[in-house]
Amino acid sequence: MLRIYDLSLELVRRLKPYVDAISRCDPDLGRQLRRALTSVPLNIAEGSYARGRNRQSLYQVALGSAKETGACLDVAVRFEYIERVDEEILAMLSSICAVLYSLVT
Repeated sequence: MLRIYDLSLELVRRLKPYVDAISRCDPDLGRQLRRALTSVPLNIAEGSYARGRNRQSLYQVALGSAKETGACLDVAVRFEYIERVDEEILAMLSSICAVLYSLVT
């Protein structure tokens, strides 16, 4: 299993308060963020045991979901549902994206 799997689970844990706060202000955005965020570790795990092009496809979905997670957070900040996202959390998300990008290119 990729090391970023554990990092993605930690990201889920650390973003839970943000998901909850955003959901109180905008339930639709909260659901979208929750789906995108949970998709990251799920697709990393599934991709870790897949073969051939299916593996790359699953990592591509995980990358897309990670990028969508970041976009949901950006929108939430712009709508002032949350003040900002902790820089360490953003660095974790960036690291996950970088590894996944390297796996699909």
